[in-house]
Amino acid sequence: MAKSQYVLTFSCKNRPGIVAGVSTYLFEHGGDIREAQQFDDAETGKFFARIAFDLSGGGTLEAIREGFADVADKLALTWTMNDHSKPRRVLILVSKFDHCLVDLMYRWRIGELEMLPTAIVSNHSIENYAGVDFNDLPFYHLPITKDTKMEQEAEIWRLVKETRSELVVLARYMQVLSDALTAKLSGRCINIHHSFLPGFKGAKPYHQAHMRGVKLIGATAHYVTADLDEGPIIEQDVERISHADTPDDLVRKGRDIERRVLARAVRYHLEDRVVLNGKKCVVFTA
Repeated sequence: MAKSQYVLTFSCKNRPGIVAGVSTYLFEHGGDIREAQQFDDAETGKFFARIAFDLSGGGTLEAIREGFADVADKLALTWTMNDHSKPRRVLILVSKFDHCLVDLMYRWRIGELEMLPTAIVSNHSIENYAGVDFNDLPFYHLPITKDTKMEQEAEIWRLVKETRSELVVLARYMQVLSDALTAKLSGRCINIHHSFLPGFKGAKPYHQAHMRGVKLIGATAHYVTADLDEGPIIEQDVERISHADTPDDLVRKGRDIERRVLARAVRYHLEDRVVLNGKKCVVFTA
């Protein structure tokens, strides 16, 4: 099925008439609904939906969005309505390990991820990425120490604003963002964690897992919040291992999991398939 140009997502307190009110408005204003997904969370009493639609009759997104505000107010919706004909602008942060960065760049080049990378930011110099083709994207080396953390993060925030980036991806960026920066990036900063959360925290998680004789390893992609590694989870995956696997085997297998989990999480966000539900996410997978 061809992708629709526009996507509406919303959440609200569940009550009769929500779908009828939204679909009627879209119909009356030239909206042709091509895909609709919904979820009724019985635990919280909230309703979530994702509606992909096209416009007929020469309508514009600006006009339909403006009128929809009245409908949203009446139904008390928290909502977004985005144009998917324009790729989202994405700033990528990376540290020493480049496997997630390389994977995202490859998926972007082949059209799997419909995004527009705006820049690459690293706390390591560009010499660390000698084998990476940045495709003429700007590269910013922003080293960081305990004493320069605030200045470095101020520069990151300047780049977010200057490049008009709509999403920030921490592609194995091994620095903890401050509470101030995470607040500014709330709901639009995705991190890949090298563990199946909750799990082994701190240094060398795969070595910790090996010492405990685990039989599964995994990775977790989540939104960044002030609570370290406890933001709303978007995507996870695991892989079975055995007693014969060494720590190096776990690291190798872990890299593969991290790549695919982060790529899926970024794609879900770009396609407006993720709706926040408190400390959790509702993810309308394709």
